[in-house]
Amino acid sequence: FMGDRWRLVESLNRLKQIGPAALVPSHGRIMFHPDRAIDELAERFERCYENYVSISALRHYFPELFTDYASRPGQMPIRPGFAPPKCLQHFGTTWMLVSQTGAAFVMDVGSPRIVTQIKQKLQRGEIKSVDGLWVTHYHFDHTAGIVEFQRTFDCPCYADRRLAQVLTKPSAWRLPCVDPRPIQVHHPLEDGQSWQWHEFRLTSYYYPGQTLYHDALLVEHGDLRMLFVGDSHTMAGLDDYCTYNRNWLGRGVGFSYCLSLIERLKPTHMFNCHVKDAFTFTAEEIAFMQKKLEEREKLFGGLLAWDHANYGTDPSWVRCDPYMQRVTAGRTVLFDVVVTNHSDEPQLTAVRTVPPKSLGAAPSDWSERHAPAKAETRLPLSLTVPRGTKMGRYVVAIDVRHGARRLPQFAETLIDVVAAGG
Repeated sequence: FMGDRWRLVESLNRLKQIGPAALVPSHGRIMFHPDRAIDELAERFERCYENYVSISALRHYFPELFTDYASRPGQMPIRPGFAPPKCLQHFGTTWMLVSQTGAAFVMDVGSPRIVTQIKQKLQRGEIKSVDGLWVTHYHFDHTAGIVEFQRTFDCPCYADRRLAQVLTKPSAWRLPCVDPRPIQVHHPLEDGQSWQWHEFRLTSYYYPGQTLYHDALLVEHGDLRMLFVGDSHTMAGLDDYCTYNRNWLGRGVGFSYCLSLIERLKPTHMFNCHVKDAFTFTAEEIAFMQKKLEEREKLFGGLLAWDHANYGTDPSWVRCDPYMQRVTAGRTVLFDVVVTNHSDEPQLTAVRTVPPKSLGAAPSDWSERHAPAKAETRLPLSLTVPRGTKMGRYVVAIDVRHGARRLPQFAETLIDVVAAGG
């Protein structure tokens, strides 16, 4: 995250070397003091990045990348992890909960190799059965083996209902690292929904951490309160390395929501799918991270000419659902443009299709609605593919009006024109 800021700053410094009298942006005001403007922007980038690094989970994985920041004040110390309970096994990105009966409950299957390892454990008698599968999030290093798993083991799959929408129809989403093969989710769960599995009490939670479409599983037995958080945390803090995962800033959303949940649940152990050790956060560490997130919301907002930072850090605040469709020539496709209004006030929002010339269709009429503050709004659109259209993929752009903003060709949907019966 912000890993390429150095190249941007270097290019800005080259502008300074030219000695311009003014900088004229495509949008916004002319800057008559270029050196001052460039220096201020570079300083803002540095403050943003220092804030980000201070609670970044990446410090656990790649400490060598952050040595310049390790000794600076305001960095959250990284406490060591500790051994997990004996009821757990970890291999690949999989955690496996094993009951006293020998039954196994699997969390994430990142490759077919994991399926082979589970079969070997059954053959060796290390486990007696495979009773269920839990999925933490949609990234392929956690899901690429699930199709093979579901062919091999006859057991139910559980996930938060928001995540289940991505897993069951991945082609409908434009998200990073999605396995394109649909996964069957037998139990799409509500936030806080619980069930008993052998001696363990399992509770599903919506957990918009590393990605907006993420969940967490609380496993309770006796004094154990084990919280499985996917990739959302390490001992070093928060794993929000990629904006395309949709890491919202603000009180009660994103990682702020997750930290409040940790504070409420008070887990004795927390688990990341890539880390073999357990960890926890103290109340002081949670408060420290919350404060850093509040600062980040203001710092990132200061870089943007919008009324909230999320317009700059959420690339999918305008998205098409479904993102990709297959259709034969002469048919009509229906889809929604989903707009997340990150503003504190309602916004009059309108969208329309702008098909490519190769599709031989004209722009549509505007679909318009009042978008409530801090909420998603769906605006329906349709497009008829003319008869005789050649087979192939067509990118259909979406014009957007959001409040006073005019955003031409701001989003897109993909239409694959196929042969009849294809």
